[in-house]
Amino acid sequence: MTISKQGTPEPHDSPREAPDAGAERPQATGSSSLRRPAQPLGPLLERLRDALATVDTSLTTASSERTRQEAAGMLEQLDDYVLPRFASLDAPLLAVVGGSTGAGKSTLVNSLIGRPVTRAGAIRPTTRQPILLHHPGEEEWFESSRILPSLARVRGRYADPAAEPLPANRAGEEPDAAAIGSLTLLAEERVPEGVALLDAPDIDSLSDENRKLAGQLLAAADLWIFVTTANRYADAVPWALLKNAAQRDITLAVVLDRVPAGVVDEIAPDLKQLLAQEGLSDARLFVVEEAQLDSLKMLPQGATAEIEDWLSELARDSQSRAAVARRTLEGVLNQLADRVEGLAGGLEEQESSRSRLTEICHENYAMAVEDVVRSTQDGNLLRGEVLARWQDFIGTGEFFRNLESEIGRLRDRIGAFITGRPAPAVEVETEIESGLHAVVVAAAAKAAERTDTMFRQEPAGRSLVEGRDLSSSSPGFGERASSEIRGWQGDLLELIRTEGEGKRRTARISSFGVNAVGVALMLVVFGSTGGLTGAEVGIAGGTAVLSQRLLESIFGDDAVRRLAQQAREQLAMRMRALMAEESGRFLQLVPGNEDEDAMTAVQARSAARDLRAAALASKEERHGENR
Repeated sequence: MTISKQGTPEPHDSPREAPDAGAERPQATGSSSLRRPAQPLGPLLERLRDALATVDTSLTTASSERTRQEAAGMLEQLDDYVLPRFASLDAPLLAVVGGSTGAGKSTLVNSLIGRPVTRAGAIRPTTRQPILLHHPGEEEWFESSRILPSLARVRGRYADPAAEPLPANRAGEEPDAAAIGSLTLLAEERVPEGVALLDAPDIDSLSDENRKLAGQLLAAADLWIFVTTANRYADAVPWALLKNAAQRDITLAVVLDRVPAGVVDEIAPDLKQLLAQEGLSDARLFVVEEAQLDSLKMLPQGATAEIEDWLSELARDSQSRAAVARRTLEGVLNQLADRVEGLAGGLEEQESSRSRLTEICHENYAMAVEDVVRSTQDGNLLRGEVLARWQDFIGTGEFFRNLESEIGRLRDRIGAFITGRPAPAVEVETEIESGLHAVVVAAAAKAAERTDTMFRQEPAGRSLVEGRDLSSSSPGFGERASSEIRGWQGDLLELIRTEGEGKRRTARISSFGVNAVGVALMLVVFGSTGGLTGAEVGIAGGTAVLSQRLLESIFGDDAVRRLAQQAREQLAMRMRALMAEESGRFLQLVPGNEDEDAMTAVQARSAARDLRAAALASKEERHGENR
């Protein structure tokens, strides 16, 4: 991927083609500024922009706030600078004048223009509303939202030749509320065509909004004019910003202001050495000696001549302007690559936390299903009332004496019992439902308590359950459990009807009653994981043995084993569905990243590699053109 300049007009040609003033955000199609590569940079930047807009930091983690701010910062820079500059390399350069409080930025800008255009004074913070000065023939480039789309445009004007432009604020006055968050545009003949000047707020302003705005404006610049003073050039805050300039590889001019007479030869070399140490050895250094300001708070004529000449020379050479734009864009791409790769760590933390919380839910409620299944396999559900009702139903005591030889008499006993009591199997069935229901409710309550506790032990989970009591089952769970158990009992009856097709089996089932055969199958399911052995006969007094023999007399050995296995599987399936629904009250608290275009950590690292490749290819091409 390469960024290439094509069709850049010579200075003072007919007006350049300007973007549509109604456009909200430039589309990075590359038009005249992209040589079509295998993987175009334009679509990459658009995808990156859309992904950053959907970065999910909804889980509270150690890095979530930093990740959120970093994504917002990159999104802002893409909109403010990268996309518009990529779309039009031949647009005028934006030179942002920045620096510390009281460094003399506004005085410098006024002196460059030759009359007061920005607010300068002792009251701090001074520059509260940025003013963008441009040549009258280039207003189309700045009136639209092509750059800095979040700032509303206000057209500045002069009240009289000696006054500041309106609606820029005069010293000592509060800013117009409507002008806050806006950018004042001022056409000035003395601004060379091809370069625009923007006076930014102080980088160390007492106002948070001013500092934020200063950072936003500097991030949207093609080149920086950084103003510092002889007694503050080594301060930490300015150097943090200058290090950022080195990372961006931005064209930089440093203005050393208010230098006392006689110390230029001492201070200037020291500042140059400091710049070189930070990788800024090619930065232009301009020295403005301390001087008495005139009545309009302007520097003496000629004090800024060297800076004016440098800007004019840059503006006259279209190739130099394009080279500056490309160099800065390449630097920003590299810086974005580093930031996007750094963002991947925060995204990984979000993904890991989301996976961990989801895993907690799934594991605990899967354990609940296992608890239910295990309770149905160890014979415990055949004790108590279930056993008593079944023995009462078939007269177990008498039948044990004739178990091997008189299976037919069991059928007779059941038939006679049914004759005397219209629905005896229902009592057994009810007791089975009651016992199983107790097991299911206990397992779900245990899962809820475990999940709630484990969520509170996780930083990301703690904030999700804060102020909620989820340590017990949800309201209505008992009724849902009863419904699933009854549904499973119905499944068993359907299995019996399907397996009992055929006259002989149908007759046998009818002689016992479908419900009685269904109860027998339930008892087999609860008595063992497979066919019973002699060692298991003692479980629940042999109740499951009787049930199994009854079923074998109807269906045969293989069919009974198959029916029992199917019954277990259907019970497990219903329990999984029931517990999955119950776990949903935890899972719904875990924010999911359902946007297919949202960035993942893997995609972030891939985008970082593509950005670096694009910057490198453009740099190699640019150096080739210069040779």
